[in-house]
Amino acid sequence: MANHLTPEELSKELGIERDEVIRLCIEEAIPIYQGKIDKSLFQAQLEASEISRASAA
Repeated sequence: MANHLTPEELSKELGIERDEVIRLCIEEAIPIYQGKIDKSLFQAQLEASEISRASAA
């Protein structure tokens, strides 16, 4: 299975909007290299950001 996915592929796999994937990449400094995103890096950062948001609430 591929580890580097386009924003569209990543949004389908994770069930979130494509625009949200791109916004998160920009906000969390996740690199988009040649139109592809490292899935494991994105998921790890997504989990970390959800945990920090939950603790801030």
